[in-house]
Amino acid sequence: MHPQTPAPGRSAQAALALAALGVVYGDIGTSPLYTMREVFAGNHPIPLTPDNVLGILSLILWSLIIVVSVKYVAFILRADNRGEGGIMALIALALHDAQGDPRRERVILLIGILGAGMFYGDGMVTPAISVLSAVEGLDLAAPVLHPFILPITLGVLFLLFFFQRRGTGAVGKLFGPVMLLWFSTLAVLGSLSLAAHPGVLRAANPAWAIGFLIDNRAVAIVAMGAVVLAVTGAEALYADMGHFGRSPIRLAWFGFVLPALLLNYFGQGALLLAEPGAIENPFYHLAPDWLLYPLIGLSTLATVIASQAVISGAFSVTRQAMQLGFVPRFEVQHTSEREQGQIYLPAINWGLFAAVVVLVLGFKSTNNLAAAYGIAVTGDMVITSLLATFVAARVWGWGWPRAMALFACFLVIEVVFLFANILKIPDGGWFPLAAGAVVFVLMTTWKRGRQLLADRLSGEGIALAPFIDALTVSPPVRVPGTAVFMNADPDGVPHALMHNLMHNKVLHERVVIVSVHMFDVPYVPEIDRVEVRRLKGDFYSVIVQYGFKDEPDIPRALALCAAQGLTVEMMETSFFLGRETLIPRLGSEMALWREKLFVAMFRNAGSATSFFRIPSNRVVELGTQGRRDRPCRSVPSGPTR
Repeated sequence: MHPQTPAPGRSAQAALALAALGVVYGDIGTSPLYTMREVFAGNHPIPLTPDNVLGILSLILWSLIIVVSVKYVAFILRADNRGEGGIMALIALALHDAQGDPRRERVILLIGILGAGMFYGDGMVTPAISVLSAVEGLDLAAPVLHPFILPITLGVLFLLFFFQRRGTGAVGKLFGPVMLLWFSTLAVLGSLSLAAHPGVLRAANPAWAIGFLIDNRAVAIVAMGAVVLAVTGAEALYADMGHFGRSPIRLAWFGFVLPALLLNYFGQGALLLAEPGAIENPFYHLAPDWLLYPLIGLSTLATVIASQAVISGAFSVTRQAMQLGFVPRFEVQHTSEREQGQIYLPAINWGLFAAVVVLVLGFKSTNNLAAAYGIAVTGDMVITSLLATFVAARVWGWGWPRAMALFACFLVIEVVFLFANILKIPDGGWFPLAAGAVVFVLMTTWKRGRQLLADRLSGEGIALAPFIDALTVSPPVRVPGTAVFMNADPDGVPHALMHNLMHNKVLHERVVIVSVHMFDVPYVPEIDRVEVRRLKGDFYSVIVQYGFKDEPDIPRALALCAAQGLTVEMMETSFFLGRETLIPRLGSEMALWREKLFVAMFRNAGSATSFFRIPSNRVVELGTQGRRDRPCRSVPSGPTR
């Protein structure tokens, strides 16, 4: 593991812990809205008996302790990639140790990409089930408003996605205080009910959980499929580690979030023992009538915040996947001049919104959506455990026996959760599986296609050094200014350079060949950003290095070259990018349908100009169209690893 930066002081940690409430714990913090109702009044309800209530509460308690507190908070948070967490950071850590072993690299990549697919499936279901569960409180407050639940839900979701382009900077400061009020409300409502019926605290004894599983074998697996809803959102603890650090996340969890959740769950259990009729919506029945409408408003706001965190996470993971070469370039808009992590991806935003609308209109209720929710979460958890086993065994130096022994304990529980949710595939679990499968196919197709094309281009390419030697023997006309050519291979001749010489018969007085290298670390220090080599004939080779969370900015990188003897005046510089049209062909290393898919993705990828922040008025694109009897060729200006 890499050394951590010094821990912040107590006041700074408290501030970060408050901010983490709004970003990290929104998803898991809104689970009380629907978990108990799904267990006892869902599509596959468990009989509402005192023993079953105590058994379910015990299962929820120990799931939160084992899965969240022990696995994620105690162990997974240690799997940092230079302070960063999340599925991409975990893939990078596991791959770092597997270098030189193609078979292990392939296994890790496939597992990791599948995990990313599950993450996107989760990101589609979370806004739908969270906001819908909050708005469904209107059924209790005013049954006459039932026909308006879906329209109100869709309206709230549209506003949520519409305002993504404005960034979260302005409203983000409110997230922490609002979620502080939310968790305080959970704790107070649960405590009031618990005080009236304290006997429910017996469920803290794990014997109740074990007894429930033994005595109810016929329905236990179904119950586990609903209990897992209590731990949805655990992945956010790890994914947002880079924003807040381990200590504030742990402080917020043990000091506030876990106690508030447990008080509310146990309060709902106490209410059900006293008033079985409250099962139609045990969360809202905790509140007195006068508090119902304010609670619906607060719940809706809390679920919007939870959804916001998931959407922002999808933007972040997509950008990381772009820079690691798993997906094509998308348009990335920066919504803050100070915070580089605040970004907006229009294609991802509206793609998620379309999926969420389909989910809300297709499933129509929280009970139906719960079936679609669990399988994405449990799949993500299982994959995290598998990748973490690689990291613990090799990166941490634990060795395979110790690593497998620890994470096997978590996997046993998570595989049970996963199996329980597999039974719900016909009820809606198919949706996140289908979404995950689509993402998996797209990512593996892009990764494989880029690899094959890079191999072909390297085989067809011309070495740079002898090319420069040939130019010195028979020099072309040199014109004033600097020409920058983007090329993946720093030792090869860019195709755009060849086309420029062929068609324009000239060469600029200074030629800079820029190669972008992406590394499987979050950030590359500014001091290591560029490496400049001066070649013959006023040629320069510049290697620009980025981590998967860095913001590519070629003009800024070129400005750093001045310290190494290369001064680039932007107003006297032209950027030449290669652009070639791809045509699928039979007999390729990829199946024809996958090659057609790759070509379609390639054609619709974002431009290198915007991705690398190159001034559009300084760009010249040159290229050719590949013939059917030749392998497909790619744009040589994109970053490859």
